[in-house]
Amino acid sequence: MSNSFKKTPIWTDNHSPGTRWGKQQANKAVRRYTDDVQNGKWYRKIYCSWNIHDYRFYQTKQQAIHEWRASRWLSNRFSKKAIIRNWEKDYRRK
Repeated sequence: MSNSFKKTPIWTDNHSPGTRWGKQQANKAVRRYTDDVQNGKWYRKIYCSWNIHDYRFYQTKQQAIHEWRASRWLSNRFSKKAIIRNWEKDYRRK
């Protein structure tokens, strides 16, 4: 069985309080909507998606290594192997 990897190294912040609150408000608005929803995607017009704060962070493996080399605090605290393992956990693996 092969491993599955993300196509792009992106880490999303779906657990911050602002993100959770925005998604809860959108869910409430759609559930409390009294008129009929015509088709499956029409619910998107009920609540503005710009009010949901989905933060995305993009970092390549080379950028993570460069940041480790440039930062004295990171290089003293973590090894290069640990930095690569942490990058793979956050950005590479599903």
